[in-house]
Amino acid sequence: MAEKIYVFDTTLRDGEQSAGVAFTPHEKVEIAKQLEKLGVDIIEAGFPCSTPGDLEAVKGIAREVRNTTICALARAVATDIDTAWEAVKEAADPRIHVFINTSDIQIAHQLKSDREQVVTRAEAMVRHAAQYTSNVEFSPMDATRADARFVYDIVRRCIDAGATTINIPDSVGYAIPEELAKLFQGLFEQVPNIHKARVSFHGQNDLGLCTANTLTAIQNGARQVEVTINGIGERAGNTSLEEVVMAIKTRKDYFGFETSINTKEIYRASKLVETYSGMPIQWNKAIVGKNAFRHGSGIHQDGILKLRETWEIMDPAEIGIPQGTQLVLGKLSGRHAFKKHMEELGYELTDEELSRAFSSFKELADKKMEVDDRDLEAIVSDNLRNDESGWRLDLVQVTAGDHSTPTATLRLVDPQGNIRTDAATGTGPVDAVYRAMNRITGLAPELTEFSVKSVTEGIDAQGEVTIRIEQDGRTYSGRASDTDIIVSSAKAYISALNRMLAVNRPAAATTAAGGN
Repeated sequence: MAEKIYVFDTTLRDGEQSAGVAFTPHEKVEIAKQLEKLGVDIIEAGFPCSTPGDLEAVKGIAREVRNTTICALARAVATDIDTAWEAVKEAADPRIHVFINTSDIQIAHQLKSDREQVVTRAEAMVRHAAQYTSNVEFSPMDATRADARFVYDIVRRCIDAGATTINIPDSVGYAIPEELAKLFQGLFEQVPNIHKARVSFHGQNDLGLCTANTLTAIQNGARQVEVTINGIGERAGNTSLEEVVMAIKTRKDYFGFETSINTKEIYRASKLVETYSGMPIQWNKAIVGKNAFRHGSGIHQDGILKLRETWEIMDPAEIGIPQGTQLVLGKLSGRHAFKKHMEELGYELTDEELSRAFSSFKELADKKMEVDDRDLEAIVSDNLRNDESGWRLDLVQVTAGDHSTPTATLRLVDPQGNIRTDAATGTGPVDAVYRAMNRITGLAPELTEFSVKSVTEGIDAQGEVTIRIEQDGRTYSGRASDTDIIVSSAKAYISALNRMLAVNRPAAATTAAGGN
């Protein structure tokens, strides 16, 4: 039997540090449940000391997700560690993850400290965490820019203090695979007690090398990898779970390892995180991108028709992407056919979600001759984001032209079910819609980003609008699709407003800061 690589997913912690991303407590729990279904070994659920909301969100995950280790991040500070334990103590298998800066540039300019003080503090705080649990992870942050001898020394002393997992973070995506290999080789040669801990690697993608570096770390002794769904994370992102897992599975002949990941749940996890994060996946993204298993070249198409393996090294069914994803549904399709096809696409909808999605599908089918899988994914994403407890759009009517003042009339349903109607003028139809919505809701965030793209091809294509709004220094995203750009703009804006309201409710989760 092949040796196992443990998968440590930090989508809910480092992934949430992506600029503009803030998961609500409900979204965090839903993602955590999908990660459990996916088969990840450890879920880093958050950074509990950052906000009371994040503390409550991690507590909720610890209570509800029972078949995987639940980890909380903490600086090498006693109060951080106490709060982290408070967050995860109800988990079936709790872990505390302690980190401290180890590169000279960060020690001097961020910690205003020196090496000896850092080692002493790290040692003491790992020992403090070990009083709560034997499952303690330690990360010498920015290890790839630190003096290797210093890294080896602090690792040795933290293992003696009780660390059972040692994570080597490439915190700014600085490492080149060859030099990372030497760092790991030295770790096993120079740290006499390294056999007492599982060794891990955490990569950032600033140079686009994090997947390559993660695979290099595995080849040189790492048996845990720290990853996120879709590679989301601080700056250019983290190592992508799907890329590493599928590299190990596809090239088992080369690596000789295995994971516990149920790869058929990858696509579902990817779409869920895309929906809740508001970060669209690039078309050519490996494994889960829209074009990953699409073929435009006639030569490639000819080969695929004769034998799929001529141009595909992975079966899309292995990732949870069904065969024949260009199957077209039309306005005469029934609810049963719609439900079956959505299941084939990897969506398990509740009766309520199915009803909303099917109703939206029928409306779209009346406007378009063909509805393909990209349309269906947009419909389901819109309905998954639909928060019945927030504001809902009931009617939007706009008048505009080159010799008239754009005017929008809106009818909204407030969270208590009351109907509110108002109108406003603007510099353009979308501006008028947003001004009217602000008048009705009493909210006035700053619109910082507005983008439109076509979901499918043709004059009858759905237009997908993505917006970002900002209030009190926080950014919130909204996304929606419709064949009418004005309507999709209104839906996207109300989605962002509802997200802003949800995040700012008591115990709402906010973007965590810090770590790796």
